[in-house]
Amino acid sequence: MRYRIEYWSEAVLAQNGIADPKLVQEVITIGKQIFCTGINPFFDQKRDRAVRAYVVFESLISGGITQLELANRYNIGVTKEEKMAIVKKKRFSRGNEEEKSVIDEIEDEKNSYSDDSLFNITSFGTDLTFRELITMYEEGELEKPELQRNYVWSKNEASRFIDSILLGLPVPSIFLAKTDEEQHLIVDGYQRIMSVYDYVKKGVFGGDGKSFSLSNTENINEKWRGKTFQELQPKEQKRIKTSPIHAIVFEQKEPKDDTGMYQIFERINTNGRVLKPQEIRNCVYHGSFNQLLMELNQNQDWRNLYNHSGPDARMSDMELILRMFAFAYISKQKEIEQTQINLVKYLNLFMERNSNLEMVSKEQLQKEFTDIVQFFCNCFDENLFRNGKKKDGTLVYSKKINPAIVDSVYAATVYARGCNKLSALREMDLTRRYDQLIENNDYQDAISKRTTNIEKIKKRISLATEILFGEFYEW
Repeated sequence: MRYRIEYWSEAVLAQNGIADPKLVQEVITIGKQIFCTGINPFFDQKRDRAVRAYVVFESLISGGITQLELANRYNIGVTKEEKMAIVKKKRFSRGNEEEKSVIDEIEDEKNSYSDDSLFNITSFGTDLTFRELITMYEEGELEKPELQRNYVWSKNEASRFIDSILLGLPVPSIFLAKTDEEQHLIVDGYQRIMSVYDYVKKGVFGGDGKSFSLSNTENINEKWRGKTFQELQPKEQKRIKTSPIHAIVFEQKEPKDDTGMYQIFERINTNGRVLKPQEIRNCVYHGSFNQLLMELNQNQDWRNLYNHSGPDARMSDMELILRMFAFAYISKQKEIEQTQINLVKYLNLFMERNSNLEMVSKEQLQKEFTDIVQFFCNCFDENLFRNGKKKDGTLVYSKKINPAIVDSVYAATVYARGCNKLSALREMDLTRRYDQLIENNDYQDAISKRTTNIEKIKKRISLATEILFGEFYEW
């Protein structure tokens, strides 16, 4: 190896110019420059800890690799102006993403949460060789969340990573979560693991399905530039297999609801993209219920109601389906006794409680959803789920979906379906009734202000049931 490992206190980090040491998970130092890699997921808790520091040997620099080259490899030395440009670019991209969204987000519902479940997360560090990781992956001990099903690194990024291993340079830690089945879920590090796996075992690059030879560019060492794994010298092949990578393993022992693990996923984000709640749930609660949500999201009637296109890459459409179920059955959940819910947490808990489809069966949810979205397509117009305002005496509807309307109308329809057959409900003039619902001042209050207040939730579901279907919701 071309480095040594030290453990620094937060005081030492501060002495070395780190502005906010409690946020740092680990560091790589090159000469007088320090690169912070990874966010400490417990940054808002008082925990005694030492930060792992990889100190690159000065002899490596004098041995032919320039300090600038190393700095570029770890993204060190980015100027303040360049950082601001990156920030602006991310903000601009996020803004465009918001514009393209078909869902009108409610500000109060976007709040995340931090609770005592995070204190029940234990973590430990261990060094694993890439040979061990390859074996774990082949034997099914390493699980990749659905979110990470796609390989996204470029050929040059993967080549640079393998080049770093061959050079004996430190590589950032991976994060794993231990499951009840003694498996290890990849929280962060899938690209790194798969780059080595594809290069060593498959010989095929995951990005394009072609033969995996290292990039034939100047930023790859000329000793192995353009070579496949089989073309490397035996000692170089061994170096890759026996090189260690540090793994931080998390485990939640109590409570058995993975709410703490959700917060770990939310806090660890090294790929530069802020994960949306359903993307995280897709990683943490990856059971039969999650699979059902993905299947139902392909339903053509639902696609027509949503936006007449394919599934949303950020899973906002899947979250709406989860929300529909969670509010349709909220009267049977203990949260109905509260005065307020945190939406993110409630959806997490509902998904955990039904992760194996034991609380509400697959058959029930599937039949209910399929029948109701077909009913919606046949009996309502394109304004369903959209909010409206009077303009010059005419009700003008938004193009965006209002999620509070979605949860109340779906919950009301589930209830009315239990009282009558949907065929009987088809005889009503539901488009006119929907207009009346939107014009109701109490309903407008319940879908636009304090939407996570239990009384507001009850009010909008009750009003939707009464105005649309002439039934009184019994809580």
